[in-house]
Amino acid sequence: MSASWTKRFAATKSETALLVLFIPSVDREQRSFGKQRYWVKEALRTLGEYFDGATAFPRGLGVWKDRERGGTLIWDTPVIVHCYTNEESAVRHAPDVVGFLRRLGHETNQGAVGFVFQNEYFELRAPFKKKE
Repeated sequence: MSASWTKRFAATKSETALLVLFIPSVDREQRSFGKQRYWVKEALRTLGEYFDGATAFPRGLGVWKDRERGGTLIWDTPVIVHCYTNEESAVRHAPDVVGFLRRLGHETNQGAVGFVFQNEYFELRAPFKKKE
């Protein structure tokens, strides 16, 4: 069906896989780490290099439950980054994206880093080792 819509819209490109990253504003202790803008730009640069582009949306309001710390709710104002790609590119660059997310999680002291790919939520938990 995508090819049909591509033709109807006279589009030169069509991608069907959505990758969503969440760039946090606080660490696991709910302290601002002051480098959210840096990490947003790094995410955009990474996704731009591997998938030709991405868009960061204004900060939202979020919460996640840190079960390893007694179920503490961690409140955050994440930036959401959307990137449209395709399965072939996603497979080829998965190690690069995971490497970026592990670095983000480690350097910003996160309990977990979540992302969405093709309507499925995935989570990488601390500690952020290079390979699991």
